[in-house]
Amino acid sequence: MENNPIETSILKNIDKPSDIKNLSEAELELLCTEIRQTLVDTVSSTGGHLASNLGTVELTVALHKMFNSPEDKIIWDVGHQAYAHKLLTGRRDSFSTLRTEGGISGFVRPDESEHDSFYEGHAGTSVSQAAGVAAANAAKGSMNYAVAVIGDGSFGNGMVYEALDHAGSTKTRLIIILNDNEMSISENVGAMARYLAVVRAKPEYYRFKAGTEKALRKIPLVGKSLSNHLFRLKNTLKNIIYSSSFFEDLGFKYIGPVDGHDIGHLCDAMDSAKMVEKPVVIHINTVKGRGYDHAENAPEKFHGISKFDINTGEPVQSSGSYSSEFGRIICDFASKDKRICAITAAMALGTGLEEFSKSCSDRFFDVGIAEEHAVTFGSGLSAGGMLPVFAVYSTFLQRCADQLIHDGALQRRKLIVAVDRAGFVGEDGETHQGLFDVSLMQSIPNTTVYSPATYCEMSKAFYNAFYKDKNLVVIRYPRGRMPADTEYSDLCSGDYEIIGNPEAEAALVTYGRLFFNAEKALKLLGEEADRVKIIKLNRIKPIPEEAVDAALGCRNVFFFEEGMKGGGVGERFGCELLLRGFKSGYRLTAVEDEFVAHASVDRLMEKYSMSPEKMAQIIKEGTAI
Repeated sequence: MENNPIETSILKNIDKPSDIKNLSEAELELLCTEIRQTLVDTVSSTGGHLASNLGTVELTVALHKMFNSPEDKIIWDVGHQAYAHKLLTGRRDSFSTLRTEGGISGFVRPDESEHDSFYEGHAGTSVSQAAGVAAANAAKGSMNYAVAVIGDGSFGNGMVYEALDHAGSTKTRLIIILNDNEMSISENVGAMARYLAVVRAKPEYYRFKAGTEKALRKIPLVGKSLSNHLFRLKNTLKNIIYSSSFFEDLGFKYIGPVDGHDIGHLCDAMDSAKMVEKPVVIHINTVKGRGYDHAENAPEKFHGISKFDINTGEPVQSSGSYSSEFGRIICDFASKDKRICAITAAMALGTGLEEFSKSCSDRFFDVGIAEEHAVTFGSGLSAGGMLPVFAVYSTFLQRCADQLIHDGALQRRKLIVAVDRAGFVGEDGETHQGLFDVSLMQSIPNTTVYSPATYCEMSKAFYNAFYKDKNLVVIRYPRGRMPADTEYSDLCSGDYEIIGNPEAEAALVTYGRLFFNAEKALKLLGEEADRVKIIKLNRIKPIPEEAVDAALGCRNVFFFEEGMKGGGVGERFGCELLLRGFKSGYRLTAVEDEFVAHASVDRLMEKYSMSPEKMAQIIKEGTAI
């Protein structure tokens, strides 16, 4: 396909899903081409999820041709593959604002469109949600459908199997589209299996099947028995040809596998599914990155990508990040200590573990999208004498609350959790901001939490975690890279550090990357900077007593926290001051009781008064400097 923006001829006339209902198959195929070119052009400028969206274009078009959204609910698991859905549901003209402040989200969200049924950003939720919608429809006597679209990666999530186990026993209008773009659930080998898969997807097959069964049952005396016998024979033959009847054993009708890039076959399969009077699984095969060579050849790279050059496929931004530094650190430690192992929940590339997965392959464990299992599995590794590190994004750590408490801290096993994307993540928005892990961890006993700012501090924190601290240890760090303009890139503090005049009458207290904003804020204060010291926390649980003591003699203490105010470090620090008799001014700046929408990290720092300029302004106002 051409790698240049085009003037679309069909897409420009699609304002709502019903506009595609009467298009011919040839026109639908042209529409898919135009959608793909729009996706590549837009994501190259805004960043986002590209490979997954390129793989679901035909599927999206077929869904909106065969179902009536929003009456029929189309529920996208994770929601990162719904860009084409946005283009077909009234957001074409605003699509260029994708993932920008005030623009449309990179995920589905109900406040953006009536065609988005749920806020989505985490894997494994769609089947449960669709099963609930289908049950509600049945209870109301509605004839509408609930359709869950879920990828094979998400299908490994434990909640999906809980939902399948329940939903398969119901008689609802539930259709699950299993988008298989990496592996096959059932290994259907041979020409006969492929031929039968196509035949069984056609609506004519179901009309003939229903008519035959009805006719057989009308035969006097033997009709019902003959029909039942043929049914059993058919199932026996089917299970010989198809190696798995997993879905049908659970109570679903299985259709597939279907070519997920053939609109005609997709529409036939969906039409057939609508004729079945019980839940249906349509198994489709697609190719990630379809239609854009760079993404098709390296789908992992284009899963979630920053701005890139369309012609080369290379990111515009330079490399180097906290994630890659974590990868270097753990490889270095693991080369000297054979007990160290790493766990990921299908995020080896995103968390910086790609090199570890190669150099220490016997100690690398990818458990799939199963964060809860990852923590408990790590506890088992620890019990077996290993030093496990579970690398996970902050937003996905939320899924492990019970496991962290019951299988982590309570067991008093050495388990290290490397929390990536801590704090603001920017353009991915509400479902991905890393703002809740601190409040969660603050309440768990037998837990140590570090939030380093520099790469050197990261390495020191991991050394402490491996060889000094006990029990559950959490090390959190942000998305992106350490600033190049800091004077403190080589800072390797202990549990805390005081920057500036130790006798200053005002204290700016913070941790993590906000330290670099605090550094700049001090410079903005000019000559008055000598009256303010920075108390930089490196270990945030337990808070170092000496750090609290360093703030006791100050007339004003300003705490800045890139996280939730409720239950955060700032509240704990203020409480410790009060317990020591502190009676001076204390101001805590953190995220109030709200979810944070998508915008750039710099813009969020400004909005929530954590930028250097806002820090300096708050200190000036609070101290009358």
